[in-house]
Amino acid sequence: MEGMQQVVGRARAAFSSGRSRSLEFRMQQLKALERMVQEKEKEIQAALQADLHKSRLCAYNQEILIVLMELTMAMNKLLSWTAPQPLQRSVLTMWDKTYLHPEPLGVVLIMGAWNYPFLLVMQPLVGAIAAGNAVVVKPSEVSEHTARLVAEILPQYLDPELYPVVTGGVPETTALLTQRFDHILYTGNSTVGKIVMAAAAKHLTPVTLELGGKSPCYIDKDCDLAVTCRRITWGKYMNCGQTCIAPDYILCDPSIQSKVVENIKATLQEFYGADVKSSPDYERIINKRHFQRIVGLLEGQKIAHGGEVDEASCFIAPTVLTNVSPESKVMEEEIFGPVLPIVPVKSVEEAIEFINRREKPLALYVFSNNKQLIRQVISETSSGSVVANDVFVQFLVLGLPFGGVGNSGMGTYHGKHSFETFSHHRPCLIKDLKMEIMNQLRYPPQTQRKVDWAKFFLLKPFNKGQPRLVILSLLGIVVAVVAKEILGSWLSV
Repeated sequence: MEGMQQVVGRARAAFSSGRSRSLEFRMQQLKALERMVQEKEKEIQAALQADLHKSRLCAYNQEILIVLMELTMAMNKLLSWTAPQPLQRSVLTMWDKTYLHPEPLGVVLIMGAWNYPFLLVMQPLVGAIAAGNAVVVKPSEVSEHTARLVAEILPQYLDPELYPVVTGGVPETTALLTQRFDHILYTGNSTVGKIVMAAAAKHLTPVTLELGGKSPCYIDKDCDLAVTCRRITWGKYMNCGQTCIAPDYILCDPSIQSKVVENIKATLQEFYGADVKSSPDYERIINKRHFQRIVGLLEGQKIAHGGEVDEASCFIAPTVLTNVSPESKVMEEEIFGPVLPIVPVKSVEEAIEFINRREKPLALYVFSNNKQLIRQVISETSSGSVVANDVFVQFLVLGLPFGGVGNSGMGTYHGKHSFETFSHHRPCLIKDLKMEIMNQLRYPPQTQRKVDWAKFFLLKPFNKGQPRLVILSLLGIVVAVVAKEILGSWLSV
């Protein structure tokens, strides 16, 4: 394989040529990416089927459709996103032009994850292209079929120098991280996230880390449990539980625990039928290593539903655990699989205390008809995002920034937030060479009178409704100060 230094160097040379900066070029590349997704739909679906046992329709809904949504938004909004953003003026800048000018960062690295291997590479790529960057794309080697496909088809549609694809495992990734980038976006776990951040620190490279964590789901006693559990079941067992914002565990009152289990069982029957293993809508664990890790979490637990496994096909049935101890192994790490522990708590206050004792999660879910309780959970906890009375849907709203906090990550993307992440918003101030008299207050020699007038104007809010009065007053004061200073100098001669 070509050396990482050559790949990144060629991308930097292509960026330095300036061709990625024009809006025409960005739009052309976004349209080409859209055409790639549409024309290679069957190949993408086949790769996702081979990696994760995703059906054609699940692959489209979970990954392809969201990429197309992202592309549609970026192409529709590119002109407004890239336009200069005027800033509020002050007394000092009332005659000047002040604005933010979005400019590309340079050469950025996008490191995707294996659980949504097409989406989690393409979605940030859209924002990076829209912002005018060169992008080195690194799909996850764990989802090998999708990684191979991305490496094959992306250069057929996009500028291969500006948007190279690098494949490989740990050695290749390690070599890649020694190169200098202008931004790195990594999606994955916190262990690798720390490695990425340490490598980036050597070049003072900013990072966006989309990590994970144990996203809690609190269910209040007053809920419609049929609706609540249907929504939780959908978000938890989608993609065989391999979703970073899936509900990781349930907190609820002991009195409703058995009802929660019964409603989840009924919903699973509704979604996947009597034989979930034969359902086209139920995926598989990515590989045997993760299969064995998840099966190990079931040891010593009370399985209220599910628990069936088949190592040969990496199948783990949708599983519910009850009366789970907070100290158990299944509560130590992010599950990232179709296992849903229920931890009994006696009140929302106990649930909040439980959540706050742990690392800040990527998402937090609360189900209740009590708006005050929902506000209490929001105000007394911290998480990357919070959703009341649903799960996962925050990921689908491109207007909402997606990202973590603390151990669950840093930085955000999606929609305009992707564009902003991959842009430098450069402050610009354009001043005229006229009205030099207005600068007399700042020029030496300094006098107490000048300082007093500066305090008067600069420490008072600028009234937009009276600009003429302010201007005339300021002019008059400046003229008076200057005249007094000149007169004083004459009299002293």
